[in-house]
Amino acid sequence: MVVAQGMLPATSVFVGGGTPSMVPAEELVAVIRDIPLATNAEVTVECNPDNITLEMMRTYRDGGVNRISIGVQSTVPHVLTALGRTHDPENVRRSVAYVREAGFTTFNLDIIYGAAGESIADWRTTVSDVVALDPPHVSAYGLTVEANTPLATQPERHPDNDDQADKYEIVDELFANNGLTNYEISNWAKSGHECKHNYLYWLQGNYDGFGCAAHAHKNGRRWWNVRTPDRYIEMVNAGEIPESSSEMLDSETRKLEALQLLVRVRDGVPINALAEQDREIMSDLITQVGDRIVLTRAGRLMANEVSLRLRVVA
Repeated sequence: MVVAQGMLPATSVFVGGGTPSMVPAEELVAVIRDIPLATNAEVTVECNPDNITLEMMRTYRDGGVNRISIGVQSTVPHVLTALGRTHDPENVRRSVAYVREAGFTTFNLDIIYGAAGESIADWRTTVSDVVALDPPHVSAYGLTVEANTPLATQPERHPDNDDQADKYEIVDELFANNGLTNYEISNWAKSGHECKHNYLYWLQGNYDGFGCAAHAHKNGRRWWNVRTPDRYIEMVNAGEIPESSSEMLDSETRKLEALQLLVRVRDGVPINALAEQDREIMSDLITQVGDRIVLTRAGRLMANEVSLRLRVVA
């Protein structure tokens, strides 16, 4: 198989970027089995709650998948409708039960805050429902407006920054009180359940990308594939590399980007990555832990502003 030709054993595999669980489980597992894996590799498949079955989960588990990521988004029906989702809270509970029954010991629940019409009470309901499911890992993302999407043309549905900040504080507090530790701005986990694949990105590791619109990185060069499935299939069948475009980062840009990624995670950045004057100005956004600078909860909400002041020191 093309995927495996010349590949080093992968430390993590993440099948996502759409609805991979709509592919027959046996076919998806057959693809995953062709990928060379390192010892203790993390293999994740993204799933939607409305198409998870116990048989599917067992097929995944038997086929080498060891982590599931479920797109919960919300447990409030009118919020799910606003997000264009078709599942309901019962789907979510049933999906988690199937994941556990199939023998998965680690999994993730994705939730989103900031949808049109979502109140603070709605968000508390979602977070409380998620906590009740006792997941080992949760990702909580603020709704963002992407260019050239239907949402971009509907300003009345755009999220409010203050509302999103309030909701972030709620999720961080409730998770912290229930054994889920923040290890990256938008990710919380029980000890030992942090996502290896996410860390690969935050630490500027190398990764391959397969499928339309997939991104890849190797030693400072980033590239992404053509977006449409028909064109991707056509190019692969013709023996062509389905690359759409690429960029090469110079050494200084890579060093600065490394800091901008590291500041997002709980280990933070070296203390000299911020000038003393900037550390004083942003004293409520950062805290010193040993010889590292780490974001406070308030700092996580202002991470972009902190990133602008980071500096590369020889």
